[in-house]
Amino acid sequence: MRSLAAFAGCLLFVAPALAVDMPARKAGQWELRMSFDNGAIPVQTLRQCIDAATDKLMKSDFGSTQETCQKQEMSRSGAALIVDSVCTNAGISSTTHAVITGDFDSAYTMEITSKASGDETHMTIAAKWLGPCAADQRPGDMIMSNGMKINVLDMKKSMPQLPKLPQR
Repeated sequence: MRSLAAFAGCLLFVAPALAVDMPARKAGQWELRMSFDNGAIPVQTLRQCIDAATDKLMKSDFGSTQETCQKQEMSRSGAALIVDSVCTNAGISSTTHAVITGDFDSAYTMEITSKASGDETHMTIAAKWLGPCAADQRPGDMIMSNGMKINVLDMKKSMPQLPKLPQR
């Protein structure tokens, strides 16, 4: 549980950098395998059931807004997407550089370097499309490595500081 909390803390600084207009992912179930170069946090694997609306929600509402990022730039270098950001979260400034390769229909990899408070973190996210969501899943469901299942739509409803969801 401690490693999950540390992992979530790292994502607070990475998510704003990746909130730029990323390509939409194919609807269905995605597996994301996240690892850190220093090995201090064990590899985390989660599965996400998404549709177009939840994919967009995860990139916008759980990322950042332009107000917290002083710089957000996305460019291409060959087949790679390059994202560079400078953002402030909870009063802490972070700089993030991400290189994204692959496609958003079957598999992609993100190599992310983030610097905050003098610490540098290197993280790799390897994502692959597994197929349609399972019968017991609904869009927004995330199943963590430990088997815990949460739904980002339900989480958003319970967090009043986030903007309200549009009615479906």
